[in-house]
Amino acid sequence: MKIVIDTYAWIELLIGSEKGKKVKELIENAEEVYTPGTVLAETARKFLREGTDEKTITMWLEIITAASVITQIDSTTALEAAKCQLELAKKAKMSKQNTPSLFDAIVHATARINQCKILTGDEHFKNLPETIWID
Repeated sequence: MKIVIDTYAWIELLIGSEKGKKVKELIENAEEVYTPGTVLAETARKFLREGTDEKTITMWLEIITAASVITQIDSTTALEAAKCQLELAKKAKMSKQNTPSLFDAIVHATARINQCKILTGDEHFKNLPETIWID
């Protein structure tokens, strides 16, 4: 199985939670693992905001980089992310959720382009056919 790892899943793995153990197992058993470059930035922002030292954050980002293929935004991804953003926003509005971020749409687009499942616990992806829900 091919998977895209969302920020939520990487954070669970890095903090060593029970959900993180499931993430680790799925990564180890995946045939291909992708992480959008935006997930690196989002992960760094979360830990920096919480006061984690930069050396630790850098080490964690290196772990992510070693464990997955880091994807970048090109014209194909940009267009697909725009489509995904509209779909996710419509779904969120119907579910009375906050509007999903463009980062969420990039994760979704990366999964579509690479024909992957999304490994996440982010509510914006719940009940999508391509989601592997970690809860």
